Amino acid sequence: MSKPEKGMSAGAQAVAAVVVVGGLALALWALGGTLDQGPGKSEPATCEAAHDAKTPKSVTGAQLCTALNRPDLPALLGTPDEYAETANGNVSTMTSADGGKTSTPEADVDLKTYSLRLSLSDDDVPVADMAAFLGATAQRRTVLGHPAVLYSDRTIALSFNLGGGKASSGPGGVARSLLVARDAKDGGGFYEVSLWRQDFATPDDAALFRVAEKVLPTVPGWREG
Repeated sequence: MSKPEKGMSAGAQAVAAVVVVGGLALALWALGGTLDQGPGKSEPATCEAAHDAKTPKSVTGAQLCTALNRPDLPALLGTPDEYAETANGNVSTMTSADGGKTSTPEADVDLKTYSLRLSLSDDDVPVADMAAFLGATAQRRTVLGHPAVLYSDRTIALSFNLGGGKASSGPGGVARSLLVARDAKDGGGFYEVSLWRQDFATPDDAALFRVAEKVLPTVPGWREG
């Protein structure tokens, strides 16, 4: 996801990426760069949370954002000279075919090279069942003593004209995601940490695991393995 070049007009093309996680039917959105804001814009972004103040969830999007947007995040990603350009937490609501609604707290952080998402599902679905659902390419792993699953999905690149006009889409890159059980016994519910690159190259799995191992223990309600 490239950043618009300096000096481009208001009608310049901006690029966003949508990661549709097929197995979970979740969408990951990352705005691929913002308009240049002039010199001096170098402070890391702080978490913004405007939609989850009244959520019934035990963990809010704001709390997930605080956990994910940690000072050493760029170093964990292997890009120590970068910083969080955007950071926010909210609640995503999905409506099923029968009209039922499911709310999922989530947080997104974007850097120059990487975008990340952290979300929480507190239903009764164990990670073992999700591994079977995600298919043969899903890899069973262990993270901090908790059952986990590593899997991939493709991204879709959306381009749109900031001066108006229709959006267009095209192939994007790869997103790598970790589902980590909420407890060591895999009694139901899981955290998901997803990572994808702004340039659509394949993310570094080692970076994904480093982030998960540092971030998850700081989420309220984390149960030690």
